[in-house]
Amino acid sequence: MTAATVVVVPLAAAHADEVVAIYQAGIDEGNATFETTAPTWEQFDTAKLPEHRFAALDETGRVLGWVAVTRVSDRCAYAGVVEHSVYVHPDARGRGIASTLLTALIDSTEAAGIWTVQSGIFPENAASLAVHERAGFRVIGTRERIGRQHGVWRDVVLVERRSLTIS
Repeated sequence: MTAATVVVVPLAAAHADEVVAIYQAGIDEGNATFETTAPTWEQFDTAKLPEHRFAALDETGRVLGWVAVTRVSDRCAYAGVVEHSVYVHPDARGRGIASTLLTALIDSTEAAGIWTVQSGIFPENAASLAVHERAGFRVIGTRERIGRQHGVWRDVVLVERRSLTIS
């Protein structure tokens, strides 16, 4: 299966169990997030902006990955800035799923007038850094020892994609 055989759809409650399981798989691998357990679907649903979240489905309807955003701030100056997460099922990696999801997200945020999409990525997550670079994200810098994970200080690389059309 390739990204060409994947369908991207708005992420909905029907995808809840698979989305949470994929999130937990990323957490368990140790280089995706500081979180130690995936949120409940209710927590996820409340935190993520409904108009900018998508699921990649295979031909059977199985969720292969998801992308979603949160507001960076409630202050009106930051109305066009969001932070995103993208997760791909371990069995579906290396097939362009993350790139396909990022394209859907960028199309959605551009259409909504969002000028900056950002994320924090562990420097050890080379695959995520590479897919973001291919999607037009640039490294802003490294936040050194920004947080602890299982008692160990971790760095986070801040990446952002600025809109080329919104000024």
